[in-house]
Amino acid sequence: AYRNCLRLAADNGYKTMAFPAISTGVYGYPKEAAATIAVNTVYHYLSLKPMPEKVIFVCFDEHTADLYQRILTARSQAF
Repeated sequence: AYRNCLRLAADNGYKTMAFPAISTGVYGYPKEAAATIAVNTVYHYLSLKPMPEKVIFVCFDEHTADLYQRILTARSQAF
C-alpha cells in the first residue's frame, strides 16, 4: 500500500503525502510493527525516487507518535 501510494503521488506530481498508522486501530495490527514497516518502506522508496518531497506519518495518540519518532530517529541514524 505504501509503495503504490508513493508511486501514485510521484506520478501525479504531489509533493506531500500523509499516511495514518494503517490497520493499528480496529484491526489491531501491532503498532510497532506497523511503524517499522511504514518507515522502512518510505525510506527505501525515497532512496530510489525524489518524490514526494515530504511524507507525514499521522498518529492518533501520543504512544503511536513516540513509536514513529523512535523508529524514524533510529532509521535516520543508520544513514
